[in-house]
Amino acid sequence: MTVLPLAVDLLAVPKAVPEVRRMLRARFAGVDVSDLTLCVSELLSNVIVHLGEGVPVTLRVSGTHTGRVRVELSDPAPGVWPVLRSTGSGDESGRGLLLVDALSLRWGVEQGPYGKAVWCELRAPVQHPDVEWAASSCRPDPFPSRCRSHRGDESEVGAADVAGTALRTCVAAQITLNSGLTG
Repeated sequence: MTVLPLAVDLLAVPKAVPEVRRMLRARFAGVDVSDLTLCVSELLSNVIVHLGEGVPVTLRVSGTHTGRVRVELSDPAPGVWPVLRSTGSGDESGRGLLLVDALSLRWGVEQGPYGKAVWCELRAPVQHPDVEWAASSCRPDPFPSRCRSHRGDESEVGAADVAGTALRTCVAAQITLNSGLTG
């Protein structure tokens, strides 16, 4: 079964978040896609919170020439860009993009005339023997000790890997805090 590329048009509504996670887990059966589903959930939740329910979006998941998995979520609001922000320990929301930043190798925004695409790139998940990647297949990252931040500057992965591991261990608690949007 070929799992990539994938493109899905949907409306950004709260019930779409768990439905998209289920769809991705089924499509990538036998592969750990927890980082992928978390990033997609957070990007979709950001559209719901900051643009409103019912906004049409397109989710694209594809392989890159460097062996990464690229996630894109396109929406029709070219002027509303995501912003990394600090949150306090008592804040119940505002950590979604921090999670995407910690879990992805890099992320960014591509501006179009009628919308934008917020994207992130992840390491390819461990592949199950029966899963076949498409022609732009995901291969092991040729530069595993380096990454690019959302600003495009090169940095060592070490600290980000530690932060990512810590974030993955508390994902369930974080999802509970996010107003039920990613539940």
